[in-house]
Amino acid sequence: MTFQVYDTTLRDGAQREGLSYSVVDKLAVARLLDDLGVGFIEGGWPGAVPKDTEFFRRARTELDLRHAVLVAFGATRKAGLAVSDDPQVRGLLDAGTPAVALVAKADLRHVERALRTTAEENLAMVRDTVTYLVAQGRRVFVDGEHTFDGFRHDPGYTAAVVATAMAAGAERFVLCDTNGGMLPSQVTAAIEDLAARTGVAPERLGMHAQNDTACAVANTIAAVEAGVRHVQGTANGYGERPGNADLFAIVANLQLKLGMPVLPEGCLEQMVRVSHAIAEIANIAPDTHQAYVGAAAFAHKAGLHASAIKVDPLLYNHVDPAVVGNDMRILVTEMAGRASIELKSRELGLDLAGHPEALSRVTGRVKELEADGWSFEAADASFELLVRSELPDAAPARPFALESYRVLVEHREDGAVVSEATVKIRVRGERVIATAEGNGPVNALDEALRSGLARHYPELREFELADYKVRILEGSHGTGAVTRVLVETAGAGRDWTTVGVHPNVVEASWHALVDALTYGLDKAGARLNA
Repeated sequence: MTFQVYDTTLRDGAQREGLSYSVVDKLAVARLLDDLGVGFIEGGWPGAVPKDTEFFRRARTELDLRHAVLVAFGATRKAGLAVSDDPQVRGLLDAGTPAVALVAKADLRHVERALRTTAEENLAMVRDTVTYLVAQGRRVFVDGEHTFDGFRHDPGYTAAVVATAMAAGAERFVLCDTNGGMLPSQVTAAIEDLAARTGVAPERLGMHAQNDTACAVANTIAAVEAGVRHVQGTANGYGERPGNADLFAIVANLQLKLGMPVLPEGCLEQMVRVSHAIAEIANIAPDTHQAYVGAAAFAHKAGLHASAIKVDPLLYNHVDPAVVGNDMRILVTEMAGRASIELKSRELGLDLAGHPEALSRVTGRVKELEADGWSFEAADASFELLVRSELPDAAPARPFALESYRVLVEHREDGAVVSEATVKIRVRGERVIATAEGNGPVNALDEALRSGLARHYPELREFELADYKVRILEGSHGTGAVTRVLVETAGAGRDWTTVGVHPNVVEASWHALVDALTYGLDKAGARLNA
């Protein structure tokens, strides 16, 4: 039986706190999921949610899906109402999708307390709705809400719901861990018992797991190992409470660990791109430590790791990062040894292997600076400048020589707080004095420095301060604490991060700013000469 990868980012994933997709967003996410090669995309609940109704209307003309089938989500008919008279069932048909997903109560307690109907009527609701939609030419998936909790409470009744849906013509019955409380061994036992009670083969069942025990992906894999051949998940694990099973981790595990080709050929390598693009649309910062797709998923910090990676990257990577569209990174920290420094330098396009003395100097310098609170693992630009300073050609030079700088903060009578900075520098033999105001000391210092350099380095017009972070280092206390500053700069189609450390936050910022401008000018091809 064909394996089915079913995405519910646009419906269940959209229930994440703080997340709201527009119709345009939903269309864009659907295209990305199709690029990934999922088999089914659940678009939402037409008739119940106006935005979803509009999405399905526009999808008919604006979505040209290559891999996926669009699915409309709804519920079984209401108790006591003929299925042909139920407006939300009519909404499912009006959506015009080839497939529909029905949520059905699989826990007798929910039937009696939430639906306030009888066990027999609930079974009739399932049977009638599935039969009706199949007769209308729709592929039907039934999501058994609270399947596992219901099975624990009354296994006979939950089994009857499964058997009824499948007998009525459902393509798959999806076992839902709605409360997210299951563990892998419990999932396996429940599937084996349900299959035995109902006579429904495990491959005709599906798995939908919430992540309340942090086991959603593990529970899904356990279900597949028990014979299930339909898995549901959301991009980046988005969803209500702690979220849903992360679809990216699911498909990567199935393909790379179990050898199951669940995506079309060439699609798995789109995973990082799709993950980050959906995060951007959702306006949620990507999780750098997310399995497979996170920026830190294949980042190595310990020198011992780097020594082995230098021989064979797979000695410390569980898969080749490229197969999911990711990259391996070497982090430069106080834990780094010569191998880490050499590999990181090579990653930045600098060859230290042929300069053993420079390699030793850089390694020693990094350890000294890290002991004083510097950190280069998030500041590649500062690290590259450090390496370059130890190479035989000792390039690049600084774009200026500092004579002095001064920063003033003025609290004015009208309540306004304004910072003013003055820098005195030497640029290509010329003494330059520049003054500027800013909304803070660092902003004023940045503006004054740029003003003083602008005539000699017009490339600076393309640079802008994109982000500024300050951290009080561990073990430091009070107003005399040592601070670490990270400055992110953007310009000329790229961005870079630099670091500065000092007990005085302005001086720490100055170090980071100077590195930022030096690095940017060098990459822009400017001739650096103080």
